Amino acid sequence: MTSAATLSAATATDPTRWTTRLWGMLITLCIVLFLDGLDVSMIGVALPSIGAELDLSTSTLQWLVSGYVLGYGGLLLLGGRTADLLGRRKVFLIALAVFAVASLAGGLVTSGPLLILTRFIKGLAAAFTAPTGLSIITTNFAEGPARNKALSIYTVFGAGGYSMGLLFGGLMTGIGWRWTFLLPVPIALAALAAAWVLVPKDEAAEEGGHDILGALLSTAGMLLLVYTVVSAPEAGWGSARTIGSFIGAAVLFAGFVAVEKKVKYPLVRLGILRKVTLVRASLAIIAVAGSYFSWQFIVTLYLQDSLGWSPLKLAMSLLPVGLLVVASAFFSDKLVDRFGTGPIIAVTMVVMAIGYLLFLRLDTAPSYLTMLLPAVLLIGIGWVGFPAINIQATNGIDDDEQGLAAGVLQTSMQVGAAIVLAVNTAIISSGNQAASTPSAVLDNYRPGLQFAAGVAIVGALIALTAYLPKRAKARAQEPELELVG
Repeated sequence: MTSAATLSAATATDPTRWTTRLWGMLITLCIVLFLDGLDVSMIGVALPSIGAELDLSTSTLQWLVSGYVLGYGGLLLLGGRTADLLGRRKVFLIALAVFAVASLAGGLVTSGPLLILTRFIKGLAAAFTAPTGLSIITTNFAEGPARNKALSIYTVFGAGGYSMGLLFGGLMTGIGWRWTFLLPVPIALAALAAAWVLVPKDEAAEEGGHDILGALLSTAGMLLLVYTVVSAPEAGWGSARTIGSFIGAAVLFAGFVAVEKKVKYPLVRLGILRKVTLVRASLAIIAVAGSYFSWQFIVTLYLQDSLGWSPLKLAMSLLPVGLLVVASAFFSDKLVDRFGTGPIIAVTMVVMAIGYLLFLRLDTAPSYLTMLLPAVLLIGIGWVGFPAINIQATNGIDDDEQGLAAGVLQTSMQVGAAIVLAVNTAIISSGNQAASTPSAVLDNYRPGLQFAAGVAIVGALIALTAYLPKRAKARAQEPELELVG
């Protein structure tokens, strides 16, 4: 029995009126997800300072970002399924403790390789806390208004972490780059103590097994895929190493599928990938995160390196994105209750795509009020649909597979965004590397900005296909619909 039953009994008249304990649990989970998102984007601002102090090359510095992605994206599916099998509270507490220790180590080490290792371990820990936290919520709040409200608040914190990372990175780098690693330590420890008290105990699955071979194959395949995409710009997309790595990843995934079809207790029930709501949400989250990370990467480089903006000035210029995300916590669940997830996702993604198109007007002397701010506001509205994506992904999923569904969604976000960012990096790297004037550098970056806009447009079009006339009937049954074949 889950504590959702307790919630239903205690709040029979109004399922969105929760006890202090439930609020405390939710806020604790939100803080941890905020730290996960913060860690992805905060490090970018500190890279120049880290490279200067530790004498690291540009190619080495990239692994401070991609190391986290390798751990996070490669192990998410395993993290979600482990929570379902071993108990969500236990997995969450252990992973959060590892995250705190790795953060502390990252702020103290003086070696580049050790710093990269701490980033990988933090990503690994986040791969367990993110899907586990989401499944704790979906199994403690009944599906409907209560769960929609909880998930809206939760995912707003996650999106806020991503969007506010530049601001915190700018502030911490001003003190010293090590504070970008040390800042999460006391917060994570406080969240660990709160989670120990507030997260209800749950039992491991009454029956089930550990699909060790499936876990090894899927994790190895995911790690190899992310590694290949991240390293391809340097090695060359047509190089023997890159092609061989892609073939190796395909072989590992083929072996994983074969194992999942035969093993008694699969790591991933392949049938869950036929849920159209989960597939559509996964595609949407790839478009939102992939386009935003690619855009933010270019904006950070151009405005700081070419136009001479300080990290703090850059952070403040993008602050409206974070403010919009935070503000959406007060109304996103009400929008979902009234309009459903599909319309919200479609509208916000269309608006986000328009924002990227407006940003293509960027020049060497951009006016913040007339050029940057309108685009930033529209891009921020795209993140307002983030809670609806998470709600859509978990609707209609049984409690014992909530962790798996969360893992699939988060894996799509991390791995998908890494692939989009790697392709974007390859596009801008193919330009004139000797460019030194702001105008020439912008000419190199503009195809990357166009690519980011294209990814957002494709995502918006996919979201809009749900509203084609022939799908009207299917849309009405969206939570229960499954893809054929």
